[in-house]
Amino acid sequence: MLGSRPGRERIPMEYLVVALTAFAMVLPVELPDKTFVATLVLGTRYPALPVWLGVIAAFAVQCGVAVGAGHLLSRLPQQPVALVAAALFATGAVVLLRGARRADAEEKKHEQEYAQRLTNGARGWRAATTSFLVLFTAEWGDLSQLLTAGLVASGKPALPVFVGSWVALVTVSGAAVLLGRWLLRHVRLAVVRYVAAAVCALLAVVTVIGVVA
Repeated sequence: MLGSRPGRERIPMEYLVVALTAFAMVLPVELPDKTFVATLVLGTRYPALPVWLGVIAAFAVQCGVAVGAGHLLSRLPQQPVALVAAALFATGAVVLLRGARRADAEEKKHEQEYAQRLTNGARGWRAATTSFLVLFTAEWGDLSQLLTAGLVASGKPALPVFVGSWVALVTVSGAAVLLGRWLLRHVRLAVVRYVAAAVCALLAVVTVIGVVA
């Protein structure tokens, strides 16, 4: 009995580390992204709570699909899949680095696009449904989805990856609804993207080391 206890304790700790890794990876990727901007604009058009509920429901579906895709990939031969996952992380780092200087200009562009598409006055379930559809259709193939799938494909447990990624998106959307304008005024989006690029690059290196070790 005593000998089996450490094994049972290691599994939850491993899951916590994986969830925190997914959270730390997705949060800086999405903070300057169109996800944040779309939620901010929705929050200026509709009541905050329905917007947030609709957005996080869309994120739950998207995270589930990304985790499912990563799980399917993980059934393929381990070494090439891990290398593909490392390539995804490295690609994410390059994309974020290249886009860091344009972050502020892109934020204004995305805000104008969403402002033109949305109307005022929706409440309750209508506001939640509109928010769900806007984020559900906007985010397929997003960098955070690819990185989430890459984590699972590289061998990380699916459940904590889902939880960590989804909680990160929930946090971003909540910040957009409650503090969006303040954050855009006081947080340099370029800096956030550099941090996200560093996280992706670190994951790429760690994944490659795990393959060759």
